[in-house]
Amino acid sequence: MKISGSRVVIECLVEQGVDTVFGYPGGAILNIYDELYKHSDRLRHILTAHEQGASHAADGYARATGKVGVVFATSGPGATNLVTGIATAYMDSSPVVAITCNVPTPLLGKDSFQEIDITGVTMPITKHNFMVHDVKELAATIREAFVIAKSGRPGPVLIDIPKEVTSAQVEFEPLPSPDAGKALLEAGRTNMRRVLNAAVPSDEALKAAADIINAAERPVIYAGGGVVISGACAELKELAEKADIPVAESLMARDAFPSQHPLCTWMVGMHGTRASNQAITNSDLVIALGARFSDRVISDVSKFAQNGKILHIDIDPAEINKNVPAEVSLVGDVKGVLSRLLPLVQQKKRADWIARIQQWKSEVPSCYAKEPAGSINPKFICEYIHKVAGDDAFITTEVGQHQMWTAQFYPFAKPRTFVTSGGLGTMGFGTGAAIGIQCALPDARVIHIAGDGSFRMNCNELATIQHYGLPLIIVVVNNGTLGNVRMWQKLFYGKRYSQTTLDFGPDWLKLAEAYGIQGWRASNAKEFAAAFDAAYKSGKAALIDAKVDLDEMVFPMVPGGKAIYDQLMELPEGE
Repeated sequence: MKISGSRVVIECLVEQGVDTVFGYPGGAILNIYDELYKHSDRLRHILTAHEQGASHAADGYARATGKVGVVFATSGPGATNLVTGIATAYMDSSPVVAITCNVPTPLLGKDSFQEIDITGVTMPITKHNFMVHDVKELAATIREAFVIAKSGRPGPVLIDIPKEVTSAQVEFEPLPSPDAGKALLEAGRTNMRRVLNAAVPSDEALKAAADIINAAERPVIYAGGGVVISGACAELKELAEKADIPVAESLMARDAFPSQHPLCTWMVGMHGTRASNQAITNSDLVIALGARFSDRVISDVSKFAQNGKILHIDIDPAEINKNVPAEVSLVGDVKGVLSRLLPLVQQKKRADWIARIQQWKSEVPSCYAKEPAGSINPKFICEYIHKVAGDDAFITTEVGQHQMWTAQFYPFAKPRTFVTSGGLGTMGFGTGAAIGIQCALPDARVIHIAGDGSFRMNCNELATIQHYGLPLIIVVVNNGTLGNVRMWQKLFYGKRYSQTTLDFGPDWLKLAEAYGIQGWRASNAKEFAAAFDAAYKSGKAALIDAKVDLDEMVFPMVPGGKAIYDQLMELPEGE
């Protein structure tokens, strides 16, 4: 059949199983939005308050479901407003396809109104990007984009389409199934096979990895976000239990292994637990699964895991030996590699090692138990939310102290239930991500834990939440400051609090009311419990302004450049 380029976009998205698109219209993309209007029964569109919110929503949709998230934006500022969201997805390996439209081809390169070279802008932060100049290439490009976004290490792909391509007519032939697109791509484009087909370790390499695990006396698993992405959480648990190995998690893997499991040591790194950081330091083998040895984990690389060897398993060969040299490495999908490795790993009990782990787990900062007058301990906030919402709730955060407190205190039990910005550290991410999750999973309970500094960057998305009747609960952890930055100013900059005090509006309850959303204010544990109970039972969008002390700290903490075992557990004397 002969159809327009805009119709090709719609048909290809439906063909790929897409049910929801997030976006914001504009002049260059009008043809696609006009076609979307005609096919609104086949493809739902969520209009956000800002393109960046749409990009984060597509990302949240992808992280919660494992499917590709899709976002639309127009040319110029519409496209550039996606950049932070695309970079966020890139750093955290989230499969997103961004479709932008540009000015007509004759106007490209002439500084035309709302023209931008978005493929040039996004080249460093996408897995691949395309500009489609011929409508005959449009369907194949969209199909290829989805394959690339999902294959190997997932990531964002951008497609830019000049406006006249969206109105041009072309013969269109539907695929018999979405999977047929990958087969066609593999058959027709040999240069893409490296991207599409993950490496498979040899039997000899697997035996070498098993031998090093079996010989270890004090092994520790360092689980990264790749465990969740690959769907390898069951295999991780089997390995840990079979070989009696403690599990330390990166921020992106806090939901990869049940927090309340005896072998879980929770988060590792700058704000990691005493148990995780000491386990890494004293181990004779670190088994890194789907992890990239971020600087927030390793800190001083010369003192990281000095007493042990490194076994690194990752789908991306570029990560091997990039930050930390590995004694043994296996390149491949974590789930596939572990399923082959597990039969070779011996069943063991490591009683002495686990006893040391348990001792370290008991060493926690005393501030965990305190509640300053007129404010709420962040630990109570996280634990109470879990008490009410349970293991099935999805938790999103912004970036800052509240994010670290959530990672430290929330007892995650199921994969894909913790959605946060790790690699890029994007303030403003969480509200859009929560919208994406709620749209993807309408029956799920989604709770967004936000800092007041981050939330003021995206609170315009309250309009989206109210308009679509999304029953999100937003907990604003309100300490009246850019807390993470203030904390560093307090400890390392002589208490010179330059531009971090947020002693000006808005009144969060009045703002929520302006958008038609009910709000509560809480300044102690009892008030927070009552507010959260009421918000949860309402089944509607809600906001809780939760007062936290201005100088509440995040401990443990590894000062910049120090070894991960050199942790601050309390404020230094006299502070």
